[in-house]
Amino acid sequence: MQVFVLDKKKKPLVPCHPARARELLREGRAVVHRIAPFTIRLKDRIGGETQPIRVKLDPGSKTTGLAVVREEETDGEKTAHVLFQAEIHHRGSAIKKRLDQRRAFRRRRRSQLRYRTPRFDNRTRPDGWLPPSLRHRVDTTLAWVERLRRLVPVSELSQELVRFDMQKIENPEISGAEYQQGTLAGYEVREYLLEKWGRTCAYCGASDMPLEIDHIHPRSLGGSDRVSNLTLACRSCNLKKGNRPVGEFLAKTPERLSTILARAKAPLKDAAAVNTTRWALFQALKATGLPVETASGGRTKYNRTRLGIPKGHSLDAACVGKVDRIEGWNRPCLSVKVTGRGSYQRTRLDSFGFPRGFLTRTKAHFGFQTGDRVMAIVTNGKKPEPVPDGWP
Repeated sequence: MQVFVLDKKKKPLVPCHPARARELLREGRAVVHRIAPFTIRLKDRIGGETQPIRVKLDPGSKTTGLAVVREEETDGEKTAHVLFQAEIHHRGSAIKKRLDQRRAFRRRRRSQLRYRTPRFDNRTRPDGWLPPSLRHRVDTTLAWVERLRRLVPVSELSQELVRFDMQKIENPEISGAEYQQGTLAGYEVREYLLEKWGRTCAYCGASDMPLEIDHIHPRSLGGSDRVSNLTLACRSCNLKKGNRPVGEFLAKTPERLSTILARAKAPLKDAAAVNTTRWALFQALKATGLPVETASGGRTKYNRTRLGIPKGHSLDAACVGKVDRIEGWNRPCLSVKVTGRGSYQRTRLDSFGFPRGFLTRTKAHFGFQTGDRVMAIVTNGKKPEPVPDGWP
């Protein structure tokens, strides 16, 4: 990855090559400002010319892809040079699990010890309110955008806004068969099915192979093209099934049959989470004052497939929006795992939700707290392990 550069007054400059950064550090002209993402600060330069840099986002329910690119346009073609890639792994599911557990404990205590009239309907929620598990995704993504703005001269932002259709935006008059058979035909539905069925064959569970879209109830027998009637199948299973109903094809495996029928009707939970937070993130990005470009998931996959780029959250982010060519995409990717700020509980709870022990008021112990980066130096040979001061 490129190395972020700050001037003497901590103003962001254009990132440089790692070899150039090593040379500046060796000559004593720069110092290390930040470890992750790696940033240096010059000691003999104030200000300078910068180039327009764009931050691209591919929001997801579990992982959000992020890419910093430098764009240049020659002969009407837009080329994106990837400078930095990162994947933010959210903890929304952990937050929801904690809240559900806390809610269950509270209700049990109130119903077991004494009765109190329910008051959960008395509270009013402000406009734009999101559950903590979803608000966490927006806040974490926005925090990284602000962090990059302090390290890179960001001039524009791009976000994958799932329901936007760039083909319709570019040509509002398009309709009918011309619209259905456009360049993005099939990309939206296929990407949805890949996420819903886990990129595996619904009939045999095979993965890491080309998958085909199959009608659960065949079209020859009156089946529709609705997403609830579509699934993914490998080539061999698709040929074996043919135009038979799925009940006849899986007559010997009723458990798999019931699983497929139930999963086909259920919506994609990840898509619901993304659809809930996409507008909140879009409004937060607009509040930064930078121009925000939006694109659909079909446009992202179309760019990735056309350019021969493999699947990846950060690579999807680099393919967001209008782009004709991408260079430098095969760079290392920074993996960011969100750990939270530790526990704020004052007590431990038993299996019935009652306190069984008190916690300390301080969150830092022996000089460490949640979120600290710790490096272990493991030596060779039989040597006694060093014991930190304060340990028994």
